[in-house]
This record gives sequence, C-alpha cells and structure tokens, in this order.
Amino acid sequence: MGSIYLIRHGQASFGADDYDVLSPTGIRQAEVLGDHLATLGVTFDRCLSGTLRRQQHTATSALQRCVAAGLPAPELETDAGFNEFDAEAVIRGLLPAMLADEPDALHIMRNPKENRAAFQHVFSRIIQRWVTGEYDQPGHETWQGFVAGVQAGLERILEQADNRQKIAVFTSGGTITAVLHLLTGVPAAKAFELNWQIVNTSLSRLQFRDREVTLASFNSRVHLELLKAPELITYR
Repeated sequence: MGSIYLIRHGQASFGADDYDVLSPTGIRQAEVLGDHLATLGVTFDRCLSGTLRRQQHTATSALQRCVAAGLPAPELETDAGFNEFDAEAVIRGLLPAMLADEPDALHIMRNPKENRAAFQHVFSRIIQRWVTGEYDQPGHETWQGFVAGVQAGLERILEQADNRQKIAVFTSGGTITAVLHLLTGVPAAKAFELNWQIVNTSLSRLQFRDREVTLASFNSRVHLELLKAPELITYR
C-alpha cells in the first residue's frame, strides 16, 4: 500500500501582524522533524505543500535536513487544495452576530496574545457556527466549500500515485481536520475537537490502494517528545 504523510506546519507567528511566518520555534520544529525522518531512513517519492509560506518553509526546512543527512528528496510541489481555510475571513464574517453574547469578543480577537484561553473560547464558538452552515454568507468560504477543495487536492494526488509511493503533504490543522471528516465520517464539530490537539509538525499517516484511503495514524509527535523539550510542543 502507498502512504500519504500529512504534516502540520511548524509554529507560526501567532498574534503578529503576519501570521503566515514561522517563528524561531517553528523553524526548529521543522528541522527536528527532518532529522527524525532522516534517522528513520524515510524517503518520499513526492513532496507537496499548500501555497502558504508557513507550509512551504516547514517543508523546505525539513527536507534540507534530510538532504544534509545524505537522503534524496524530491522537489517541493504546491497545491492550493492543501491550504488552510481563511480564519480571518471566517472571524470577520461571524463575529459581529456573536457580540451580544460575547461583548468582549472583539477585543479578545484583536489582542489574542493577552489571553490565549479567552481567544480559544471565542474562536471555538466561531468555528462551531461556521461548520453548521447555518451562518453562511455570500462571498465567504463555507465549510463545505473548504472540504470540497481539500477532497479535490487529495484526489489529485491519488490520480497520479501508484500503490508503492510515499508522499509527504505539508499542510495545516484545518486541512487535516477536513481529511479526518472525509475519511472517518466524524461530524465536523467533533473533528474540530480533535483539531485543537494537532501539534505543530505532527505527522498523520494515510494508507491508500488505488482510490481507497484509510487513516493509519494521527498526530504523532514523537520526534518532538524524544528531545524532552516541552517548549517544542505547540498548537498554533
């Protein structure tokens, strides 16, 4: 059987003007991942990422460590089907209707570093509304539209793959959540409960034969745990 490794990007710049940049911790996480793959002798037939900078930077940082260890690495390809959903647009679209119940929500979302727990509470509520489809707005990406894009990206991989290949996909937490939803049938709201546990640079592995795909493992972070450095276990 073939394998698709879904790898979440390293820690991004949470609370900064530009989130789509790896933090120093995120770069270190990607390098640790690459060293771990090299130690295991894991090589890939194809490597893809979404088009976001944090996804591509994670991929190149990890693959460079593999090459430095003497392992071959294919050229990185990009496919927007593995991008993250536009969280800022979702927040802008759904937050105003929540202010009656969450009067501090606007301040919390504008200043996420001040209180991460409060940010997570509000963001979780927004996402729960988004995935129901009841609050969809014209011109805004819907949950169903996002899932369809992820599914199309996965199908593009399968169309070109053979059953012996190992394929790496450097992507994001929401994308991995959409894959879980597609493959296991778990409701979207429950899938996002798992989303909050997906560690930066964790690996989830899919197995495939032709067009049949199954989930083989989820959210492995052993490469970080082996270093016994708790600061490398991050979720954003």
